[in-house]
Amino acid sequence: MPVTIGALRERAPGETRVSLVPEIADKLAAAGVRVLVEHDAGTSAQFPDAAYKKVEWADSAEAVLAAADVLLTVQPLTVEQIGGLKSGAIVVGFMQPHSHVPEVRALRDRQITSFAMELVPRISRAQSMDALSSQAAVAGYKAVLIAADTLDRFLPMLTTAAGTIRPAQVLIVGVGVAGLQAIATARRLGAVVEAYDVRSATKEQVKSLGAKFVETGVSAEGSGGYARELTDEEKRKQQEVLDSRIAVADAVITTASVPGRRAPRIVSRAAVERMKPGSVIVDIAAESGGNCELTQAGQTVVHQGVRIVGPVNLAAQLAFHASEMYARNLYNFLKSAIAKDGSLAIDWQDEVSAQSCLTHAGVIKHEPTLKLVEAS
Repeated sequence: MPVTIGALRERAPGETRVSLVPEIADKLAAAGVRVLVEHDAGTSAQFPDAAYKKVEWADSAEAVLAAADVLLTVQPLTVEQIGGLKSGAIVVGFMQPHSHVPEVRALRDRQITSFAMELVPRISRAQSMDALSSQAAVAGYKAVLIAADTLDRFLPMLTTAAGTIRPAQVLIVGVGVAGLQAIATARRLGAVVEAYDVRSATKEQVKSLGAKFVETGVSAEGSGGYARELTDEEKRKQQEVLDSRIAVADAVITTASVPGRRAPRIVSRAAVERMKPGSVIVDIAAESGGNCELTQAGQTVVHQGVRIVGPVNLAAQLAFHASEMYARNLYNFLKSAIAKDGSLAIDWQDEVSAQSCLTHAGVIKHEPTLKLVEAS
């Protein structure tokens, strides 16, 4: 029997993305799946209802929740929404389990199978499903545009009748997907770019994009493509070198994060106070506490003439392409489980399914989340 895959209009404040775009809805319908979408689900991402040609429409979120065998989401469902799901339903999307304990409990207690896109393993086979990376690329790009818009000077070098304007100095802290996209974007805009990451393996990536790698003598290679947390001595040594580079930067983009934990503090108040008036910091990690000591999530703080921007949900500011990329991630995650008759059969022996599963059959499958729930 064909499975019903549903998508809602996202209701979290500031969220403009949608989990299902017309391109992917067509692919699912072609695979024999029934696609059920709430009216205006894609409107905020510039996908009007008329763009969806092969879906059935629901007039309310409640109707989608009650009918969907598989529900696709961007933001975590609320406890109330989880209560409206049909028994045995599957939810696929960002779950943010470390900050949504009541919701995880509700998923467990309602016997809902949930797959957290942030738990998809970072292996070669799962690259097309890596929603963290796709959305981070959007954030890195947008962060540089925010910096350019906030900065009261040009990024590129300009030769004019009034003289030559020197290019801006941009420092990128953290060279993951967001950082690499920030480097590329700043370079395209003509800035002189430096970048730093505690993982020395990123040096060649930085250089390949035409930027200079900041050497501090500290390396913190971690597992799964992430950096490990630094020791106090390593942080002190790193800070000394970074402070000197921060001081001469016109714009600093910080992107460093550790999944499920508070963002590492890298830019101190003292470092900010050494920066030139008019300089800008854009802290992508604002939502998880910020890389800068002075960052306030969702606000722009001015300290001694330096603007510290703490944007939240940057991907939602480029909702059209962010939604396209995210919906493709979801489709690539699900397509191997869709049979020729449109039914769904999850392969629990597959490491992608097994490792990304948050809850199943009344059990919290993700060990760190289980410990967090039990301790709270």
